[in-house]
Amino acid sequence: MAEQAKIALITGANRGIGFETAKQLGEQGVTVVLAARGVSAAEDAAAKLKAAGIDAYGIQLDVTKSEDRVAAAAYIAGKFGKLDILINNAGVATEGGLQNVTSQVSDADLLRVFDTNLFSVVALTRELLPLIQKSDAGRIVNLSSILGSLTLHADPKSPIASTKVFAYDASKSALNAYTIHLAHELKDTPIKVNSAHPGWVKTEMGTSAAPMEIPEGAKTSVALALLGPDGPTGKFIHLGKELPW
Repeated sequence: MAEQAKIALITGANRGIGFETAKQLGEQGVTVVLAARGVSAAEDAAAKLKAAGIDAYGIQLDVTKSEDRVAAAAYIAGKFGKLDILINNAGVATEGGLQNVTSQVSDADLLRVFDTNLFSVVALTRELLPLIQKSDAGRIVNLSSILGSLTLHADPKSPIASTKVFAYDASKSALNAYTIHLAHELKDTPIKVNSAHPGWVKTEMGTSAAPMEIPEGAKTSVALALLGPDGPTGKFIHLGKELPW
């Protein structure tokens, strides 16, 4: 009997790093479920991968909506019975971009950014964890950012010292804390949990000024999704190198 393919769910997968992550995983024989806020966008993205010979499916999943999270878990349970890889890729930026002023951050912007970048990740992971626990080697990858590194932000000589975008940065710092805590909880299981910094990538959020192309930006997520049993857990990684929290 042939070994069942690994099943991966990638949020925010209709474009950018999420789509490329699904593509690269699919090229390695992983069955990919592409999630997007709109079902048409998800299905169109999946169709592109199917045309390239990848086993791909598209589902509606607005990570901020409880009903969508429940429906996604039910879909995966019914169709596959397990989930091997969860890539929490969906994220939003702060209003005003890099012009954000810390003392002027609004409650609304804090809530909006944290809702997608942290609260929804926690809720979706909680919803899907029973399915991940059915995997022989579950992998959870949280898409963070080097801008979430408190160590580097506190160092006036670091490359990000002058880039202070409070709501976004703080949401990624909190996401990193979640990675550490969840990895500790699951340390005696086969499940590995890591934060990924994709790099500054030419996406809608990263802008055309970014130095990295999208295929390179997806590499860290893909590598963490396919970690072997001796791979790290509870770490902050960029292209195979550990970053400071």
